[in-house]
Amino acid sequence: MEFLEPKKQLKIILENVIDIVPEAELLEKLSKSFETKAPLKIKAGFDPTSSDLHLGHSLLLKKLKVFQDLGHEINFLIGDFTAMIGDPTGRDKTRKPLSADEIEVNAATYKDQMFKVLNKERVQIFYNSKWFNSFDLKDLIGLSSLENVARLLERDDFKKRYKAGEAITVTEFLYPILQAYDSVVLSSDVELGGTDQRFNILLGRQIQKAFNVSQQVGVFLPILEGLDGTMKMSKSLNNYIGLNDSCDEIFGKTMSISDELMTRYIELLFANDSLFFGGIDNPLEKKKALAMKIVEEYHSIELSELARSNFESKFSKKDFPDDLDVIIIEIKQKKFLDVLSEITGQSFSRSELKRLIKDKAVEVNGERFTSLDTLPSLESYWKIKLGKRNFYKVKIK
Repeated sequence: MEFLEPKKQLKIILENVIDIVPEAELLEKLSKSFETKAPLKIKAGFDPTSSDLHLGHSLLLKKLKVFQDLGHEINFLIGDFTAMIGDPTGRDKTRKPLSADEIEVNAATYKDQMFKVLNKERVQIFYNSKWFNSFDLKDLIGLSSLENVARLLERDDFKKRYKAGEAITVTEFLYPILQAYDSVVLSSDVELGGTDQRFNILLGRQIQKAFNVSQQVGVFLPILEGLDGTMKMSKSLNNYIGLNDSCDEIFGKTMSISDELMTRYIELLFANDSLFFGGIDNPLEKKKALAMKIVEEYHSIELSELARSNFESKFSKKDFPDDLDVIIIEIKQKKFLDVLSEITGQSFSRSELKRLIKDKAVEVNGERFTSLDTLPSLESYWKIKLGKRNFYKVKIK
């Protein structure tokens, strides 16, 4: 494979990257690789603490694809051993340990998902249990002596928990040291991660130096917010779009995000398609285009068109889902607000229901209903729509 000139490679790598530490060293590595025609070893680690990769992970996978297309070697590390501890980064409590069986099941799904983005023929997959299973106590003591507790407590997550009196286990202190040792075993030239992984990746440089291994360069990518627009995308927070989600799930979840978050998703996930999105002025149509683009990327263009058709059929003003369970209620001089509160249960507070009614976001049998006190006409069924995506079929006794 013909390598591009190093400065051209660096320019491509820098796209959509927050920081490179140290950038000058990456250029040196690229130059040496160019001269010797030897690819760099690019590391990215994933702990199989859940069965799904999601769009947040896709930022990392896409940058790996950039390095792959530039001719470099991708070392995809599945942290099946370190997953037994769990990455403490950003956690306010100790993770619940996973069983070996859970980790094995999750790890198996990662390979299929990553090949939705990466070229299968040019990826090496490693499991860190291969070297850590043979570690003895002497090895562990020697490795742990390369970092001190005071520095570990400088990490924001550990610092906050320590000040709050929250438990921090010794194994959590070991996690970043073990992850750093992975870079020694793999002789990593570059490690990719989100900005939240800065401590872990830079510790990898420190541990490599202690083992007289050439130090890796850290390439740090932005963090993708979840569907709530505030927290990091995470399965545990249920604010994610999974790479293995169905086409309809991906489309529906995308349509639920705010317009502001839509803009950020386009910028981070499809920066090279800005001209395509730039030609769409209507926010709703732009969001549909984004949803189609995501479905197309992980399924197919045909299925993206079908997902759009399904969504529009289900959530258009004229159509109403046919597969809803019927809620039976008895009318006893109730106010409409009381009826809504009864049928929605815990899904909406009374104040939220009041706001929806006042904002003209409630429809009954296709007509907007804006009264808090009176009832709609007493027909056999009420087909009630709250907001954009909440439907109820009510039978009146």
